[in-house]
Amino acid sequence: MEMKRYIIPLICYTLIFLILLNINELSDFFAQIISNTPVLNIEPGNEYTKDYDFLYVQNSDDFIPYSYNDLLNIIFSAVNRRWEQFTFYCPKEYDNCLKDITKITNDEYTLTHINNFIHPFNCFDTLMASITENGEITLNIKYLYNENDIKAVNEYVDIIMNDLYDEEKSTYDNLKNIHDYIINNTKYDIERNDTGTSPYKSQIAYGPAIQGYATCNGYADLMAIILSRLGIANFKVASTKDEISYESNGHVWNALKYDNKWVHLDLTWDDPVGSDGRNYLYHKYFLVTTEEMATADHGNVNVEEHNFNKAIYKEFFDN
Repeated sequence: MEMKRYIIPLICYTLIFLILLNINELSDFFAQIISNTPVLNIEPGNEYTKDYDFLYVQNSDDFIPYSYNDLLNIIFSAVNRRWEQFTFYCPKEYDNCLKDITKITNDEYTLTHINNFIHPFNCFDTLMASITENGEITLNIKYLYNENDIKAVNEYVDIIMNDLYDEEKSTYDNLKNIHDYIINNTKYDIERNDTGTSPYKSQIAYGPAIQGYATCNGYADLMAIILSRLGIANFKVASTKDEISYESNGHVWNALKYDNKWVHLDLTWDDPVGSDGRNYLYHKYFLVTTEEMATADHGNVNVEEHNFNKAIYKEFFDN
């Protein structure tokens, strides 16, 4: 009896201690039961997470969707933070939620456009959604850049910043020096463009930074990484074959906020290969407005690769 008198209080104290130790988890659990709303696991982003919004997609801390745009923002926010897996739930009030998330995650072009607003190191390679009838949606995301790619490209950007960036010069002059340096030290990867395969990682920033070969994706990624390092708001712009009347897979280039307005920068089209096989350096697509880019496109040959979707890349019309 004497031992029992001590054991019972000891058990009680132990239970109280365990409850206090796990008070946050318990409160979340009971809140979930009462509200019938599952508690989401929200992790912080990494150092490449953009902390500013765009007109097409915005960062979200509320992961309960009530519209198509909410779903776009949730996907953007998850990828922008480089989450590898994230589960959220469709509320009963959103009748088309499962239909809309299925449409978005099966649409290559929509996912490509979302990716363009994210820092290249956080861009996804594949994004899959597991969807259940009770409204549970799990995003499974694999990313384009591995740790070795990121380390190598960052070391290259360190060199660029040390050798080319001069604090006493204007932003225009610094960007022009970087623009010219990349073009003068990079060749367009014709093999990847023609066949879809290449010995070079020319489709990402590693190609132009380390191997000296790039496609438009590689050029745009490298410039986006440098712009972000400089603290300049930026995104990539993509035209797809839907916007082009002739045979083309589309094109990618950079947009940046310069002098309080959004302008275009296209390394690929400033690095043409002439009919004589020589590489040339131009500035026709360097910090140009949409109107100036259209003028540059209407030469002897009418270029359509810059026919971007104005409903997605709205910044150019909000200057």
